Amino acid sequence: MPAPRSPFQYAIVRVVPRVERGECFNAGIVLLCRPRRFLGARTALDIRRLAALAPDLDPETVRPHLVAIERVAAGEASGGPIATLGPAERFHWLVAPSSTIIQPSAVHTGLSDDPRAELEHLFASLVG
Repeated sequence: MPAPRSPFQYAIVRVVPRVERGECFNAGIVLLCRPRRFLGARTALDIRRLAALAPDLDPETVRPHLVAIERVAAGEASGGPIATLGPAERFHWLVAPSSTIIQPSAVHTGLSDDPRAELEHLFASLVG
């Protein structure tokens, strides 16, 4: 008998190079599955898309913010004090509305029997 599917929540991480223009592209996924005690994030910066929207913006000013999302989600000490919180608190901190260059989408839900695989699937279909 297969394991029952568990509910999960996720948000898309978006890069918004010029907040005043509202143009953006997807750069990552943050996924929380409480029943399986899973919180994960995967990010990637598409340099060509960034250059198309903001040719004067250095990718190296954006990349550390995306790396920080992954570190906070993983609970790594290098993620700072937020990374010491519990998984649900970290998730809600990561997906809180923001008006910065990195912005989360609205939170979406689903069911999965393998949240890690779901994270990879969502990343491939929405970011990759």
